[in-house]
Amino acid sequence: MGEAVTSPAAGNGSDLPDYAPIPRSALGPALNDQGYYVGRVERNLYWVTDGVYQSAFMTTSDGVVLFDAPPTIGGNLRRAVDEIAAENGVTNRVTHLVYSHHHDDHTGAASLFDGDVVRIGHEETRRLLSRDNNPARPVPEVTFADRYTLEVGGERAELAWHGPNHSPDNIYIHFPDHDTLMFIDVVNAGWVPIYNLNLSEDVPGYMAAPATALDYPWTHFISGHLGRLATREDVAVHQQYIADIEAGAREALATVNPVPYYMHYGENFWAGVKAHLDAVTDQIVGPVVAKYTGVLAAADIEVFTRTTSFAIMQSLRLDSGPSGPVHP
Repeated sequence: MGEAVTSPAAGNGSDLPDYAPIPRSALGPALNDQGYYVGRVERNLYWVTDGVYQSAFMTTSDGVVLFDAPPTIGGNLRRAVDEIAAENGVTNRVTHLVYSHHHDDHTGAASLFDGDVVRIGHEETRRLLSRDNNPARPVPEVTFADRYTLEVGGERAELAWHGPNHSPDNIYIHFPDHDTLMFIDVVNAGWVPIYNLNLSEDVPGYMAAPATALDYPWTHFISGHLGRLATREDVAVHQQYIADIEAGAREALATVNPVPYYMHYGENFWAGVKAHLDAVTDQIVGPVVAKYTGVLAAADIEVFTRTTSFAIMQSLRLDSGPSGPVHP
């Protein structure tokens, strides 16, 4: 019998690529031995991170209000609340849980907080969670269409929906008495978006969302991802990154000649489409990666800029138009 053939390098990480060092400014505070960090934003508003995901909570005389429950943080949310409540001599009872949007990676630990917890979210969040029917993510009992003011123990949070962006139901959570905005999955503090604009469903809405965020008065920004709070400067740098991709896409669409690709592949029309759109995307990506490497963490992981560039380019064709010349 023949001997089994194996690939000695397969799966051991020896062939993984190297990337540029992460700018120190992109990193947050060190995690504790249990794998989380909890810090004060302002007064009685706190944020929690495991270095990749973020949540927030507000202590009040009537109970704790939790904002998002990422499963990667999981039980450490409870530990963070208990830690702060003990330090400050306030109740650790979670009375309210606000969903920023329905995605499991920000809500999948919601069932850890049961009992008399009131769950609040956009009306579309209720519909989507009802559709998904996941016991880990109970549907919100309190919903709203455009705006909702949550007041607990003399503290308030202003919830607002300004249209679809990352998801159909993603909301803005403003803490006017804490100089803070929480808005999830659009801006990553100090980092590029991952694939396809952070896996966003509405490209025009995603691109417009940072301007809406900047219309609010705030100093502190809870973005939902990675290890530190964001600033207004972080949002501005993100906007410029997206603007550079958009400008490159407009130029590439106008200057890359599609005819040679379709002539070369003849009847294989989809091969012509691939070659043409790959050429357009190639023209966008190189200058953006070069400009932002060392400025935004992971800018040199080309697939992130490539997929985001492709999504924006396609949105320019299909959402903005024209997708091509009108046949006479």
